[in-house]
This record gives sequence, C-alpha cells and structure tokens, in this order.
Amino acid sequence: MGKKLHLNAFLMSTGHHEASWRLPESDPHAGTSLAHFTRLAQTAERGKFDSVFFADSPVLWGSVGRRPIGAVEPTVLLAALAAGTERIGLIATASTSYNSPYNLARRFASIDHLSGGRAGWNVVTTAGADAARNFGLDDQPLHRDRYERAAEFLDVASELWDSWDDEAILADKEAGIWADAARVRPVDHSGPHFSVKGPLDIPRSPQGRPVIVQAGSSEDGKSLAARYAEAVFTAQQTLGEAQAFYSDLKARTAAAGRDPEGIKILPGIVPVLGGTEAEAQRRERELDELIRPEYARDELAKTLRLAPEDLPLDRELPAGLPEEDEIEGAKSRYTLIVGLARRERLTVRQLIGRLGGGRGHRTIAGTPEQVADALQAWFSGGAADGFNIMPAALPSGLDEFVDHVVPLLQARGLFREDYIGRTLREHYGLPTPSRQSSAEQGLAHAS
Repeated sequence: MGKKLHLNAFLMSTGHHEASWRLPESDPHAGTSLAHFTRLAQTAERGKFDSVFFADSPVLWGSVGRRPIGAVEPTVLLAALAAGTERIGLIATASTSYNSPYNLARRFASIDHLSGGRAGWNVVTTAGADAARNFGLDDQPLHRDRYERAAEFLDVASELWDSWDDEAILADKEAGIWADAARVRPVDHSGPHFSVKGPLDIPRSPQGRPVIVQAGSSEDGKSLAARYAEAVFTAQQTLGEAQAFYSDLKARTAAAGRDPEGIKILPGIVPVLGGTEAEAQRRERELDELIRPEYARDELAKTLRLAPEDLPLDRELPAGLPEEDEIEGAKSRYTLIVGLARRERLTVRQLIGRLGGGRGHRTIAGTPEQVADALQAWFSGGAADGFNIMPAALPSGLDEFVDHVVPLLQARGLFREDYIGRTLREHYGLPTPSRQSSAEQGLAHAS
C-alpha cells in the first residue's frame, strides 16, 4: 500500500498572510467566530486531513493595527469543534511556562474524552518578556530554563494521565462499586519546578494521553522533541535544510531510545493556488501589495533586536547581527529569517514580503499540480513525513487545497482516500501508550 503522508491544517482567522484580512471576501472578525472555525474544520475533515491546529500565546502579540490578532483560547475552541466534527484530530498550543501540569493534563484529558480520542497538545515554552509580565515576572526565563521546566512539566503530565488504569472503572451496579480504588493512584511527584500529589480527577482517556506535538527547532527544542514529541511542526525553506533537520531529529529520537517512526515531521507550507502559475503569482503579489510595511518593519526589528530606523526598507540587513546563541527567545526562527535574507540577498522590503505569507515558512505559488509536485518531492526525498498546511487566505485557500491538491495526492497513492481509524493516534499511525507503573515513571523522570 505504501507509506502515506500526513496533513495538518494550521488555521488562523482569515489566513496566514498578514494582509489576508484586507481581501474583499475576508471577514475581519473571523478570529472569534465559532461558525468560521467549524466550517474550516469540517472542510479539512472532508479532505481527510489528519488534524487541525490552533496556535496560541498568552500575550497580545504584535500591533493591533497590523492584522486581526485577538483570538479565543484554543482548548476552549477544541471542545466546541469536537461537537462539530467526527474524525479529524484537534490540536492546540498550550504553554509550559505559564500553566500548571495538573490543570493542563486535566484539560487535554477532558478534550480527549469529549472528542472520542482526537486531542493533541502542541507544547511550547513561550518566548518574550511581554508574556512574562502577564504572569508577574519582570522578564522571560532563560531559554534553557524554559526547556528544563517543559521537560519536567511533560513528565508530570504523563504521570497524571497514567494515574488511572485503563480498567479502573468497573461500573458494577449490583455490587455498588463504580471504580476500583486500587487502580487509581497518586503520583507524588516532587521535582525542581513542580510538586504534585495527584491522581488526576478524570479517568484515563481514549488515547491514554493526547498526541504530543512540538514546534521548537533550536538545539534545546530538538532535544525536547526527541524525548517526548510524536509530531513536530517546523519551518524549513529549502530541501537541503529540511532533509538535514529530518535526519538529525530522527537520529536524536533513536538515540533517546525511541522508534524514529514514532515522530512525524511536518514542515509548514503556505500554498497560493491558481489555475496557472502566472495566476497564482498574481494572487501572491496582490496579497503582498496589501502589506503595511511600517507595521511589518516594526515586528522584524523586534525579532532582530534592532530599532526600526536601523532597517531601511530598500537595503539588505545590516552586518553584525547577533548569533543564535545570543538570542533568548525564538532562536530557530531568528536564524531562519537571517539565513533567508543573507542567502537570497533580500532587501528589508523584500524580506517583509517573504515573511508576510507565513512568517518564515515556505510559500509555494503555483498550480495544484505544482504544489502536489513540491510536496511529493520533499516527502519522497526524506525531508518530511507530511505537511503543516497554512493557507494564505481563509476559507478560500483551504477550500482550493482540499478540492484540487488533495485529489492529486490521492491519485498518486500518497494520501488516504478515507479515514481508517477514529483517533488522532490512528491517523498518525502512532501506538496508544501503555500505562506506566509507578517504578517506570520514577525511572523516566530520573533519566
């Protein structure tokens, strides 16, 4: 039957292009509309996507003048979408820096129950001083400290999800015993960052635990992914870079004692479709021309740790920018942006245009056949297990991808014709984790 690729739909209000909200057909209020996101999730489900995904950050990010950025809390949205869909996986971002393990473990277990086993958690450590100040801190914790906290957070969450045996609920009406107390145990976790007694107050969920997703591509991010992640969302611009990332992360996963097939690597792709290549490129130009460069330059300056006046629009990036090791937040994205600008000798104006579509993710403007060819080349070339599809404009971009690209991938034998299972783990070909014993949990945490 052959290996099949995986598709996730990364959904963001009116689309990933920062100027998509200015299109005549766009709804500037879509980011808070349940009907909008339900329609998108149902479209992705019609296309047999593995999952839909919603990003999040516990801070008002960027300029409110630039694009629609107010959004509902995504785990709340997942619970609502569980009722409006049947098979598609539901993934949301939640930060390990500004949450507690007990509450998040409970929340994702609840979504997994309500959706019948379709929940996924995108684990992030949250960069930026502005977010830290929303939680009583003067500045963000150091990069390495954030990842150390994230590792312990994931250990505690796993212990909590395993605090109920699969067979704990007896529901014995005649004997009057609902659950076997011997099969529900405290976790008694005590570590550098967390002290949690447990057990969780909700039974073990259909998947055992949600699918763990990770998106950091720094050294610390890749180390965390190798230990815990089952899917990785990444940004890569070239085939060579994507192949190097893919082989490196697979090797790290094997070195961590895990099956490399147990981690699915999904680079982000921003498709802009047209009936001809010229039409697709025209659509891309129309979007780029709607960008307000003064807003975009301000955000680029923050990323590069510069003042906006240090970035003349029609000059290349200045020399002497910091190295990745000197950056405390979003290390890998910083390196990607600087590398793209240097490699292609882009002016600031040109770089803003390239980032406007997907913030550093690869943009492909072309016919459905050209987009399908590009996905197949990366998939067959050892650069991806699938793709994080990021339509430039919504809902039109997702409609076009489902109607015109998915059938091509299916005809080539690269993508499923229909769902086989019902859970997100089944879609991704991942096993349901067995419950760890208390001794195994302690060993895993010690390592």
